Amino acid sequence: MEKRNIYMDHAATTPLDKRVLDKMIPYMTEIYGNANSQHFFGRDAVKGVDEARDTIAKIINAKPNEIYFTSGGTEADNWALRGIAHAYKDSKKHIIISPIEHAAMLSTAKDLAKEGFEIEYMKVDSEGFIDLEHLKTQVRDDTLLVACMLANNEVGTIEPIKEMAEIAHSKKAFAFTDAVQACGVLKTDVKELGVDLMSMSSHKIYGPKGVGALYVRNGIKISNLIFGGHQERTKRGGTTNVAGVIGFAEAFRIAESEREQNYKYVAGLRDRFIEKVEKSVPYIKLNGPRGEKRLPANADFSFEYIEGESILFSLDLAGIAVSSGSACSSGSLEPSHVLLALGLKEELAHGSIRFSFGKHNTIEEIDYAVEVLKNGVERLRAMSPLFKIEGENKYV
Repeated sequence: MEKRNIYMDHAATTPLDKRVLDKMIPYMTEIYGNANSQHFFGRDAVKGVDEARDTIAKIINAKPNEIYFTSGGTEADNWALRGIAHAYKDSKKHIIISPIEHAAMLSTAKDLAKEGFEIEYMKVDSEGFIDLEHLKTQVRDDTLLVACMLANNEVGTIEPIKEMAEIAHSKKAFAFTDAVQACGVLKTDVKELGVDLMSMSSHKIYGPKGVGALYVRNGIKISNLIFGGHQERTKRGGTTNVAGVIGFAEAFRIAESEREQNYKYVAGLRDRFIEKVEKSVPYIKLNGPRGEKRLPANADFSFEYIEGESILFSLDLAGIAVSSGSACSSGSLEPSHVLLALGLKEELAHGSIRFSFGKHNTIEEIDYAVEVLKNGVERLRAMSPLFKIEGENKYV
């Protein structure tokens, strides 16, 4: 079988859209002033930044002064959690988050626990949905923040954030959602979602890396995470990444304008892939929900009797790029915390692979990937002592 170069890891990052690059180039070659400089070079730069802020605010139904640019989703997550915690630490210290959050949230929460904050974790079911009824029993008068990602980066679960926010607000707690995987794919209207804070990232929507944003509803206090100059209305120091901000806004604008057609196309690829894999590869488990409650690009499978890394390398040799779980933690030898939270046993969680499709993938690539996957799994299982001993599904 001829080797290809097929990218199926769009949840990790996406290629830069040429239309976005074209929008960015003038801000790297001609309009290169520091956005905080007072001369005309700076004024031209800040004009572009202001227009970008307006564009993003309009897409998420926010006010421009509620948008703060960051270096990406990780910084935005850190800032949301730590910034709220430190701003209100004298009045409330109880924080509730889901156990399937991105590492940026979970690591920050663990660090806050060392500072005396009480961190409590929501319950999730076997498909990754948060348990709203249990959340009602967790929220207290001293709860400061309730946080859950809008769409999970590993298994694609789309969470009931509006209902979560209503529960949080019933006890006057703030509601935060990490929308990094959802922006440009789902409708992310902060008023409809009811959230007080929301993180976003550029490179998941065919924009440049190294830039993101945090939405903070007006009236909410948030302590600085990065100190420095007077950028971002004194809330986030550091020279503005003008070209990156311009690219982020253009990528978001394009993604929103093409959202429905891309959703339908990519979801079709996903459904075809899932159906063909389930028909041709035995002893597997699809992790997460099916249909409209799953991100259109996501297909996460666990394969019995073999390691996910072995499958990944097998696919890589055939020219297919995928992930074994989140790209941010794929270097770890530990099984996915998301899959463990969903109730998978460690041996099955170790055998997981995430396929995430994009608007440039084709049906022909889907069919090729299924065939390579089928052959690779058969070859790896033929070398597996456990498969030879058991020969049947024991974990699903």
